[in-house]
Amino acid sequence: MPYFEDVQLGDEIGSLDTVAGDGEVAAFCQMWGNPMPNRFTDWEEAEKARLPGPIVPGIMSMAMMAQLVTRWAGPTALRDLDLVFRQPVPHNKPLQVSATVTDARQENGENLVECDIMLTSAQGDRYVGGKAVAALPSKPR
Repeated sequence: MPYFEDVQLGDEIGSLDTVAGDGEVAAFCQMWGNPMPNRFTDWEEAEKARLPGPIVPGIMSMAMMAQLVTRWAGPTALRDLDLVFRQPVPHNKPLQVSATVTDARQENGENLVECDIMLTSAQGDRYVGGKAVAALPSKPR
């Protein structure tokens, strides 16, 4: 886990390389309580919703992005995740989550680090983007 004093603007966080396979999406939907079939797990349901095929649920995409931050900063560090969904996230394709530090500040007694964060394809297609804010500890004195 990094210390606040060691973080510099422009630092890269990640990347987290992953694949949201059919089985993982179905398991996520079951855990989430989303009845199946649905647009996340079934081709016919996805086509009815005018999607190119089953897609990764938005909250699952958010969880993958949060995972990058919490692996870097610690499990309780994430303070905010503000995202924009640009296009559907496909199943069974390599995905990459990465972030870049854009601000470091002290606010309300916390050392906050703000990052631009992206979920992209291996080819760089942008699926989800936004900002993440994490709290980091100070170096021991």
